[in-house]
Amino acid sequence: MTLLSLFSRIIGKLKEFWDVKVFRFAILAQIIYFTLSIILFFLFFYQLNDFAIFYQSGRIFLTDIENLYNQTNYIWDFRYFPFSALFFVPFSFLNFGLAFILFNCLNFILNILICLIMYKIIKIIRRQDHEKDDKRLILYLSFYLMGVPHILNYIYGQINLFVTIFILISLLIFIMYKKNSWQFIGSVILGISIIIKPTSLLLIPFLLIIHFDLEKRKLKFDFFTSIIRLIGVLLPVLANFVLFVAFPKLWGGFLSTNFTGSNPIALNYSFSLTKLITNFCFLFNIPFSQLTVLIASAGIIGGLGFFIFILRRRTKNSILYGYSIGMLIMLLTYYDSWNHHLLNLIPLMMIIIFNLPRHSNLLHYIKPSLFFFNFFDLIFVGIWLFTYPIFPFNFVGTFFLFLTFYGISKYLIVKKMEHVKEGDS
Repeated sequence: MTLLSLFSRIIGKLKEFWDVKVFRFAILAQIIYFTLSIILFFLFFYQLNDFAIFYQSGRIFLTDIENLYNQTNYIWDFRYFPFSALFFVPFSFLNFGLAFILFNCLNFILNILICLIMYKIIKIIRRQDHEKDDKRLILYLSFYLMGVPHILNYIYGQINLFVTIFILISLLIFIMYKKNSWQFIGSVILGISIIIKPTSLLLIPFLLIIHFDLEKRKLKFDFFTSIIRLIGVLLPVLANFVLFVAFPKLWGGFLSTNFTGSNPIALNYSFSLTKLITNFCFLFNIPFSQLTVLIASAGIIGGLGFFIFILRRRTKNSILYGYSIGMLIMLLTYYDSWNHHLLNLIPLMMIIIFNLPRHSNLLHYIKPSLFFFNFFDLIFVGIWLFTYPIFPFNFVGTFFLFLTFYGISKYLIVKKMEHVKEGDS
């Protein structure tokens, strides 16, 4: 397929979407979010946004790389892998205001591409008991575009959409192609998403093709393909260690910023379980080690999630559920899980809705969580800002993360199809 024919197909598919009224409203919502971000940027947030950090990191990467993690260079901490700064080098050559506008134009385009990739994945994995036409599918794509997390993603100039599109491309490759060469390519693409922002780091264990058959009491492990996947995903990540070895100061700065320094202790409105615990200790002046809290929560929730994944009774499209569990573990256990990070999870949840039986009882767990994340979570961020001196707990998002985790786990592990109403396939 040539680039011209691919572009022609994309335009044709977007014309089909455009014929559905709700999709036109969704595009209007995106335009409003984009325009609002530009207005607020020039009026209030010219240097008070996350893009200022990325922009500065691109300059420092070229001129003074050893001080990439010297946080006095930034308004907030730069916390990513060193090579993530390389991505922003081209923007650093532009005027800051122009760079912000172009970056958000790119975010707008990425959202359209994300919808197209979601559409392709859903068409492949959609169960036969779902509607045959695409009206409901386009409705959910429209919900994604109207999602409130886009507001902060645009205003802050965040990079979550770059992570999302690489996650979805890798997922599409794993679903469509079974050859080991494609398994390697899909893994490399996922590794690139981790370089950009490590929110997809905990998806790595779920690349393993491992399954314990509870009925036969037999462990099945595709060692060769699993190794190919691990090599693929780790290559981009380990490339950063070349810089860590060449500039040892980078390694110390990276560790301190992300795990052991003062930033993880700070009181904030993150909805992760780890942050709820540290906020509790902070409020009541209880001595604690933030690293111990992180390791304990990640060990318990991560171990449980991987254990469920291994014991799963359903193996078809298991990579979709592995990705989802991995993202849930990250959002539940890392210190800082913000509203705009939900843009990495929401597309996976929408795909799962079309992969579950049309009237599955499990949708009672997935759907409410999806609509909360997509439309209402930001309200509770505002509530936290008013109540945090006496009640610094943004716990509602945490509840829906656990609800989603439970729903997916139940689908994977329950023996009989109790969660499917009579008449479902």
